[in-house]
Amino acid sequence: MKQHVLLVEDDENLGFVTKDFLEMSGFMVTLAMDGKQGLDYFYKGKYDIIILDIMMPQIDGFSVANTVRRKDKIIPIIFLTARSMKEDRIKGFRIGADDYITKPFSTEELKLRIEAILRRTNNNLTNSTDIYEIGPYTFNYNEHILSSEKLGEHHLTKREAEVLKMLCEFKNKILRREVALKAIWGDDDYFMGRSMDVYITKLRKLLKTEDGVIINNIHNTGFKLEVDE
Repeated sequence: MKQHVLLVEDDENLGFVTKDFLEMSGFMVTLAMDGKQGLDYFYKGKYDIIILDIMMPQIDGFSVANTVRRKDKIIPIIFLTARSMKEDRIKGFRIGADDYITKPFSTEELKLRIEAILRRTNNNLTNSTDIYEIGPYTFNYNEHILSSEKLGEHHLTKREAEVLKMLCEFKNKILRREVALKAIWGDDDYFMGRSMDVYITKLRKLLKTEDGVIINNIHNTGFKLEVDE
């Protein structure tokens, strides 16, 4: 069964060229010409991944992604944009983007990135352990829920859940930065590292709700999820 891509791109020529290339590469592609149409298609259809331009009329890509994430924490999102400022990249990853490609780009590279993200997503869904016990916390990876008596039930983003899952798999051991970055983001460059630091900070705050659990930075090495047992 073909994987379904929602492509939201207001540049008509680029949109049709990208759509044609991805369809020739074996994907089914729905093309939306602006953010509003993209959200309409998202609510009406079922997609495996979203490729999303940022600078669009009516509703910009960041706003579209925020709306998508409120409904679906799991679907992968790739930002496709002419904006290359690092602040925009960080903002995109904070929203929950899986990748960020700057125009002009190679359609072949886009295809490879889509395939890599879908492969990681499918592997995570197939091979993941459902439930992790983290001291007084319970983490349901498939549902992306972290819960405890004091915290209550907290819904994580897809990326937060992936980072916490890796920390759990290395519980009371050092998780090296480059290992986590390559496994979750597919690369270990500066921008990916900054993005991971944002998610680590968010998770650290959540895990401070109860005693006996902490995420420590290991200088120049990585992180350690330390749990009193």
